[in-house]
Amino acid sequence: MKERSQRCQRIGDQLRGEISSMLLRDIKDPRIGFVTVMDVEVSPDLGQATVYYTVYGSDQEKADSLSGLKSTASFMRRELGRRLHLKRIPVLHFRYDKTTEKGAHMDDLFVRIEKEEKDLNEPD
Repeated sequence: MKERSQRCQRIGDQLRGEISSMLLRDIKDPRIGFVTVMDVEVSPDLGQATVYYTVYGSDQEKADSLSGLKSTASFMRRELGRRLHLKRIPVLHFRYDKTTEKGAHMDDLFVRIEKEEKDLNEPD
């Protein structure tokens, strides 16, 4: 991952907090499931922001959540303009963050390996 400037990091953190708050309190789109905003990466020119999120559910529910997020992006951007004191509010892009799923998969693998080792080491 690229090194981010302190300013981009700070603005990303502010965006993450405000977007999370909006999803919790202000946005009532039924397509958006239980979404958690993991991180927001802001481009150096502050023109673009990639919002990394996770959502629990089936593949269809994940796709529906992405559609809902994309459809509320302009509302979120307007709200961010009202809430944050920035000259320029970045255009929001949403990307599903697979880190949580990968971590759960790794945990499952470790549990299976541990069980197999235990089974191999037990006397008959």
